[in-house]
Amino acid sequence: MNFNKIYALGLRHLYLIINSFPRVLDLIYWPSVQIFLWGFISKFFTLNSEYYSNTVGIILTAAILYDFLFRASISFNMMFLEEIWSRNFTNLFIAPIKISEIIASLTLTAIIRTLIGLVPAVLIAIPLFGVSVLKLGLPLLFLLLALYLFGITLGLLVTSGLLRYGPSFENIAWASLFFLAPLGCIYYPIEILPNILQLIAKGLPLVHVFEEMRGILMNDVINYLNIMKAIAISLIYFILGIIVFYTSYYGAKKRGTLINMGE
Repeated sequence: MNFNKIYALGLRHLYLIINSFPRVLDLIYWPSVQIFLWGFISKFFTLNSEYYSNTVGIILTAAILYDFLFRASISFNMMFLEEIWSRNFTNLFIAPIKISEIIASLTLTAIIRTLIGLVPAVLIAIPLFGVSVLKLGLPLLFLLLALYLFGITLGLLVTSGLLRYGPSFENIAWASLFFLAPLGCIYYPIEILPNILQLIAKGLPLVHVFEEMRGILMNDVINYLNIMKAIAISLIYFILGIIVFYTSYYGAKKRGTLINMGE
């Protein structure tokens, strides 16, 4: 794996971002709107619910972590889609660049896109609602790692679909996380789900991440076993995502559909 090639691919996408005000605005706008929306909703819940002792802090922290996951996945997808929209897709795959280098570049650059959008939203939440995700302490880094790996995995699966079915599959890029959100138990405990759905939900890292987040904020108790479980599950999905991506790529290459992907 050539680091210079990974750096060059990532730098290309960074240039596209920093030299385009609409792109930067789009990255910042939606997370900030989410913070305003969930901040005021959770303030309303504070006045009408006794389940959470700190409703604003818990719900808003959950919204921030979920948006981190969402941005990581969408950033990966968007950079891949931009190669298709700009008709650069064919050039990308005929260049002397390995698939592993493309994946590494998109994975590393996605975190920068994610932070550009999320950091302003996190900073807004501190003075407006008195909420800071830093209250989670050191476990926050591990929770973000689990979410990031899973977000990139979803990005890999969506791009695999793009390779297999073409640009028409891009709508799934927006729907994938919304489909999993109910099972992720982002804003409510897993006990809310029916028993059969609880079994399915426990196979996702999201449940373990958000249950741990609530445990830290509500009980000030850190369960590192739960955190490691979330990271392990995310890592397994990540490896499977890479395998699916390679399978889709070689399948598209064999069928000769790569050449028409950007058309």
